[in-house]
Amino acid sequence: MLPLAFTGAVLVAGFVFFTGWDLLGARELKQQHQIDSKTLFDLVKLSFGVVAGAGALVALVVAYRRQRVDEDAALRDTTRLHNERFTTAVSQLGDTSPTVRLGGVHALVGLADDAPTRELRQTCIDVLCAFLRLPYTAESDLPPDDSAAQHHYLALREARHTVIRLIGDHLRLPAEHPHSWQGHNFDFTGVAFDGGDLSEANFTGGTVRFSGATFSGGVFRFNGATFHSTVVFDHVSFSAGTVDFGSTTFIDGNIGFEKATFSGGTVDFLYARFSGGVVSFAGAEISDGTLNFNGAGFSRGDVHFNGVAFTGGDILFRQARFIGSLVDFDSAQFAGSEVDFSHAEFIYGNVDFSDADFIRGDVDFRSASLADGVITIDDASAGSGVIAGLE
Repeated sequence: MLPLAFTGAVLVAGFVFFTGWDLLGARELKQQHQIDSKTLFDLVKLSFGVVAGAGALVALVVAYRRQRVDEDAALRDTTRLHNERFTTAVSQLGDTSPTVRLGGVHALVGLADDAPTRELRQTCIDVLCAFLRLPYTAESDLPPDDSAAQHHYLALREARHTVIRLIGDHLRLPAEHPHSWQGHNFDFTGVAFDGGDLSEANFTGGTVRFSGATFSGGVFRFNGATFHSTVVFDHVSFSAGTVDFGSTTFIDGNIGFEKATFSGGTVDFLYARFSGGVVSFAGAEISDGTLNFNGAGFSRGDVHFNGVAFTGGDILFRQARFIGSLVDFDSAQFAGSEVDFSHAEFIYGNVDFSDADFIRGDVDFRSASLADGVITIDDASAGSGVIAGLE
């Protein structure tokens, strides 16, 4: 470190000297055969100045290194204390007592807020998500007249909903807030949801994964949330209750519902906004329930239903607006669902039913507006299904 500092100082001094020499227009040094007392005194001052400068440089480097050592030691102490608290909080989270378990949830959230590094905060978030991924029996599957099982379910449900609520609270904070969790990853793979609230949360950066999750009751709220990241809902099961994406904003990200199963309940994208990116339901099975995009706006993004089996339920796009977007039903099979595009507006947008199979079910384009939009039905097979409004 010191040799580098000295070398840098010499280079800077040399640069300043020769720059000044050039600016002054000097061509050569004036030779002096005898040194007078003034010149000798100047040389002595210069010598002491060089020594003082070198000493100051050494002191500065030593002080910097001492500061780095102190900071590293402080970080090690803070990390050690964090790990001790982390171990205690995790043990509380796994306790059988409902109150101790709730205490562990709040302790772990507090640790995430106080984490000395981003990596340690992510570790706390990972543990909270892992808690949600633990086996969880839905209320409908509990043994009848088993009060102990009912009490255990209610206590565990309270802890799980508290985790979801606290995650939402931290994702609503501005990104510059020291306790904001924006930009982190959230892994809800396989989680059984029976309600929760992530409304108005900001998922900016990172990855949000709900792969294989089950929404089987209650109301789960995403309404008003902003997704500026990749969101994965592949193989998700929607069987009851409501998942509310109303007025949610999706910006330049990919939202994947590939091979999801919709067998009941409502998934609501009412007045949601999709700007760029791709929304994909490829390979999904829709047999019941409602998928509601009424009033939604799609700008420069694609919506893929290619290969989807529509055997029941309603898919609603009433008054939706598509600007430069593609809605793709390529190779989809309609055997009972109702798809409603009535009063929708297509501005340089395309709807593609190529190779779709209309066994039963209706697709309604009545009162839809096609402003330079195109609806393609090449090679679609017509059974008893009807595409209305294309006269």
